[in-house]
Amino acid sequence: MDLPQLETFLAVVEEKGFSRAARRVHRTQPAISHTIRKLEEEIGEPLFERSSRDGTLTAAGQLLRGYAERLLRLRGEAATAIEELRSLERGRLTVTANEYTCLWLLPVLDAFRRVCPHIGVTVQRSLASRIPDQLLERAVEFGILSFRPENERLQSIAVYTDTVAFVVDPRHPFAKHRQVSIRDLGAQNFVAHIVSSPLRQRVIETFARHHTPLNMGVELPSLEAIKRFVALGNGVALVPGLTVQPELARGELVQVAVPELKIARRLWLVHRAQATFSHAGLAFLDVVRTLAAERGHPFSWRVEHAPAHDASAEVPVNRPRRQRDQ
Repeated sequence: MDLPQLETFLAVVEEKGFSRAARRVHRTQPAISHTIRKLEEEIGEPLFERSSRDGTLTAAGQLLRGYAERLLRLRGEAATAIEELRSLERGRLTVTANEYTCLWLLPVLDAFRRVCPHIGVTVQRSLASRIPDQLLERAVEFGILSFRPENERLQSIAVYTDTVAFVVDPRHPFAKHRQVSIRDLGAQNFVAHIVSSPLRQRVIETFARHHTPLNMGVELPSLEAIKRFVALGNGVALVPGLTVQPELARGELVQVAVPELKIARRLWLVHRAQATFSHAGLAFLDVVRTLAAERGHPFSWRVEHAPAHDASAEVPVNRPRRQRDQ
């Protein structure tokens, strides 16, 4: 049986006759009779008392009526739900990010919620190395990364350019200087993230190239912990500039320029290359694009298609170099 058959069946029931049902659905009476007869053949039971002129139902007809009404009601609810989805009255946006890249999301989601207040938002926290797999497994619609995945099944959009910030507490002697040399950092105690990354390796190599010791006396599990520990006067740190803006604004930390450590880091909005976006996802992309146009640098919108063999996520300000970041 199909829904049009059930619609015809209910029309006969509600109009109490084949002729009136035919007028209601704009069909001929023989067509209505044929539909009901075919439905009875499929079920294997008569639905109407043949001796009755007012469409009296048999026991099987009474049973089918309840199910038919439920099925047609569900069809109406489904149509309404899809229309609400299309008009952004319902739906859910799913994004995954890590501790760092989640901070880029905050102003974006603020703008998104203003445009789409009825859309639910789920932001999952994940290791950067796991995000490409989560995208390919369709566990999430978008991922925010500080490197560009080298996978032709993923497409990346450069959405932000961040810098690595050298920070100290306000009482530190360096806080009075606008700039110091990397050689001045040899006696400093660095508070570092416990997770190794290509960025950390690059910093180590830069110190070695300038024949300067890099003392990482304390390793902590989060950027938030690093910032708080440095603010208490326990050493210095190199952190993503995006993560330290509130502390700099409140005067809890001071950023000091180190010319040898000028490193720009791009953030990428990543999705499956052949994805069919949800209506919420399309709205999210539009918000990201609009935000980049309205605010300008450091926000951006640059679509990168098939990735090269050596993808760029972290480039020095002074001379180009391509290196993968996590």
